[in-house]
Amino acid sequence: MKNTTAVIMAGGKGTRISSLRADIPKPMIEVCGKPVLEHQIICLKENGIRQIVLVTGHLGQVIENYFGDGSRWGVQLHCIQEPSPLGTAGALYYLRDLQDDFFLINGDIIFDADLSRMLAYHREKGAAVTLFAHPNSHPYDSAVLQCDSTGRVTAMGAKGENLRNCVNAGIHILSPEILSGFRSAVPRSLDREVLTPLIQTGRVYAYCSPEYVHDMGTPERYTSVCRDVSSGLVRQKNLRHPQRAIFLDRDGTINQYKGYITSPDQLELEPGAAEAIRRINHSGYLAIVVTNQPVIARGDCTLEMLDQIHGRLDGLLGAQGAYLDGLFYCPHHPDKGFPGEVAAYKVPCTCRKPEPGLLYTAAAQYHIDLNASYMLGDSEQDMEAGRRAGCRTLQISAQRTLWTAVEEILEMERGEINA
Repeated sequence: MKNTTAVIMAGGKGTRISSLRADIPKPMIEVCGKPVLEHQIICLKENGIRQIVLVTGHLGQVIENYFGDGSRWGVQLHCIQEPSPLGTAGALYYLRDLQDDFFLINGDIIFDADLSRMLAYHREKGAAVTLFAHPNSHPYDSAVLQCDSTGRVTAMGAKGENLRNCVNAGIHILSPEILSGFRSAVPRSLDREVLTPLIQTGRVYAYCSPEYVHDMGTPERYTSVCRDVSSGLVRQKNLRHPQRAIFLDRDGTINQYKGYITSPDQLELEPGAAEAIRRINHSGYLAIVVTNQPVIARGDCTLEMLDQIHGRLDGLLGAQGAYLDGLFYCPHHPDKGFPGEVAAYKVPCTCRKPEPGLLYTAAAQYHIDLNASYMLGDSEQDMEAGRRAGCRTLQISAQRTLWTAVEEILEMERGEINA
């Protein structure tokens, strides 16, 4: 990516976090001894990106004095200071002569990600815009994206119940073709004036990743980000490194078993499930659901309704500060003879547990070391799928809840580290 340009929007005042430092721009607030912008520049350089544009505003001279031409970090920096605030899209006016795909990054986020994966995805899709998307612990106050099964964004900033926890994280790839309209007009809102109209063209995509991207826009989130940088969690989540996962069955493990669930209102969490998943989120393991959903093959539930069911699951977890890094399901069922069954799904497959196909798919997508991962579920099918994939397994029961199983794993890990 040596010829790729990254543009960082570093002009925000940071009104919510001004109690920490009001005398410097928000992107210059230090996290573990370095300004947020410095963390970003280091990550971009590690991704092979050497050409970086900083669009500054409020107290922009502080940024320019600190970074200069960027040679200290081995990059080429060019600073553009807005004479007056132009909004979240104002930077596009200054970039109108760029000829290649470029990254547009919010200046108040800490991230560590393999951006080459995102760029490859953007080009594979032929996207005009690709948004880095991820689940977070506060979807209720975030810009939630709605996407179809191909990753195409169909709506953004959506509110309501039963929406998947898929949030715009603040890293974008834009193709230069969209800049042609900004030669005379200056857009102010990236979401309203640029992204929302482009969604109608079908060329805005979400790149979903469990890698670490967090804003530090409030004192509470700032404290959390500092802790995660200090512990090494931020760097560990980069998909260049092998990941560890705790794979979770859904029914009877996370949510109460009620037979086949065919509508969102039937889904209720098991006591302590959200707290257990929140513990996974803070541990460095990925929390990934792998679930058989024969309701699709049986014709009892549509794919759209299943997505709403999983939206309710995301919402119930998010309300308690927990999230799933991924969710993979098998829609197949080999047995025939059900009224309304869907013939296309009534086939043998390699993804229906006890087959390990769902775990293999997740491992390929998220660079997971299966031998360093766990499978938790309430059935022997779950255990067999985990064993076949090479994972360690713990079966959920009345005596071992999801909470106690997660505590067992973390206790074993502490023992291994101290041994």
